[in-house]
Amino acid sequence: MAARISLVVFPGFQILDFAALTVFEIANKIHGSARYEVETISHSGGIVTSSAGVPVDTKPFARRAYDTLLIAGPTVVTPAEPELLDALRHASPRARRTACLCTGAFVAAEAGLLSGRRVTTHWALGHELKRLYPDIELDDDKIFVSDGPLWTSAGMSACIDLALGLVGADLGTEVSKAVARMMVVYHRRTGGQSQFSSMAQMDGGSDRIRNALLFAKENLQTELSVERLAEHVHWSARHFSRAFREQTGHSPAKAIEKLRLEAARSLIEDGHATIGRIAAQTGFGDEERMRRAFVRAFGKSPQALLRESRLQIGYDVPELEPALMQ
Repeated sequence: MAARISLVVFPGFQILDFAALTVFEIANKIHGSARYEVETISHSGGIVTSSAGVPVDTKPFARRAYDTLLIAGPTVVTPAEPELLDALRHASPRARRTACLCTGAFVAAEAGLLSGRRVTTHWALGHELKRLYPDIELDDDKIFVSDGPLWTSAGMSACIDLALGLVGADLGTEVSKAVARMMVVYHRRTGGQSQFSSMAQMDGGSDRIRNALLFAKENLQTELSVERLAEHVHWSARHFSRAFREQTGHSPAKAIEKLRLEAARSLIEDGHATIGRIAAQTGFGDEERMRRAFVRAFGKSPQALLRESRLQIGYDVPELEPALMQ
């Protein structure tokens, strides 16, 4: 019997979340059988308009057990409709699993579905989710998180990563890898979503902190001590360190490491230089120090990331292509 994948939408939902349904469509073709049925539902059914202005037809919530509920994310986070929250509170406990796509975590949290759970969401809104719902355990650097029957994903396109994870859990890693190949996406993206947001996350509130961050980014190859950064903005080291942590959420040393990681990763993926030269250019000094930082941040060495960056993610899978052409 096919598992029913139900995408839950509401006015103002992010239409990119439909990409998650494509993962299950391709999984059916690769597996050679209809393992999944997909549908779009809303609390009362009918036409629902996305934030992009695209209308979609939906079915109403039914009084049956769902297999997988995918809660779409709103482009602009506002309080959800009470009817939608009631429908989710009734349906989610009876579903095999519930997955929140990007800011869909706010909808699920408002419905009380995330209490005590380890979750993620879009990097720009993680702190707001934690502020509004302090009983959740936020892991804001993961592309997606699985906590029992509750799954959550990071910003926007991460809905594809989460859906691949769901298919992998159901049908095995080889099938989810094949789906990723056909969709020309990474099966497992390296690193977390901090790679897309380091400067944005650390954009200090004051001109002096922003000036210090810009100075650091432009001088990564040099020694960037607290004393040097403080001197650059004409503050004492003690006052600078305290203000920096208050405004960015990081110590100066941690912030500098994040900036160096971001710069080194970009150089590695662009293939501009050797690992040793990149370590020198970004201020790590030597390959071993950079390797340890990469393993802490991304779970992989610079050499492993370099190898992965050279792979063609859209390579042919001849044995699967005929089925897709039928």
